[in-house]
Amino acid sequence: MSCPNDSGEMSPQRKLGRGKIEIKRIENTTNRQVTFCKRRSGLLKKAYELSVLCDAEVALIVFSSRGRLYEYANNSVKGTIDRYKKACLDPPSSGSVSEANTQYYQQEAAKLRQQISNLQNQNRQLYMNIMGESLGNMQQKDLRNLETKLENGINKIRARKNELLFAEIEYMQKRDNELHNSNQFLRAKIAENQSAQQQHMSLMPGSSDYILGQPHQQFDSRNYLQVNDLQPNNS
Repeated sequence: MSCPNDSGEMSPQRKLGRGKIEIKRIENTTNRQVTFCKRRSGLLKKAYELSVLCDAEVALIVFSSRGRLYEYANNSVKGTIDRYKKACLDPPSSGSVSEANTQYYQQEAAKLRQQISNLQNQNRQLYMNIMGESLGNMQQKDLRNLETKLENGINKIRARKNELLFAEIEYMQKRDNELHNSNQFLRAKIAENQSAQQQHMSLMPGSSDYILGQPHQQFDSRNYLQVNDLQPNNS
């Protein structure tokens, strides 16, 4: 299916798809008006995107064939035109471009220094407020706001402290379980060794005169094996 071009005629270049159109005046009044509206909207959109994406100063002025004005400027049309006139009267050279870049970076550095200074002043003022050193000139509303901020900060600090405390308790409980399991394993190994030793002694000649009884194993209140019970039996 072929598509008509801006003049309303079928273009052979667009029979197989979207192709280039011939740039010339559109004779049909209706098609010319439709094309103007579409292209004007696209041009304004591109001007806006250029100003936002590239931080450029853009001013766009369009007059229709009927004399209707359409304009766009991210600052002001008059200011951009004045800047354009000044740039035309004093064309920049390579040296002036370098100076302009240097001036731009100096201005940006001054802005950053000012922002840093403001943040430092805010931090200093906040510290003085926390310490109660500059509360004399504050109104009741400001004091209430400061109190609310301090309470919120204290709540966050307590929440973080409790989180760390619970994590430490959980770690200690886990460690206690590991030690308990290790103790149970050692008890089982000791009982197994004692049983094997008794069986071995019962098979030896004259084992009837050998005392097979072992003293009762002592455990503490947590069912842990006492250290002195691990000593070898000299008898």
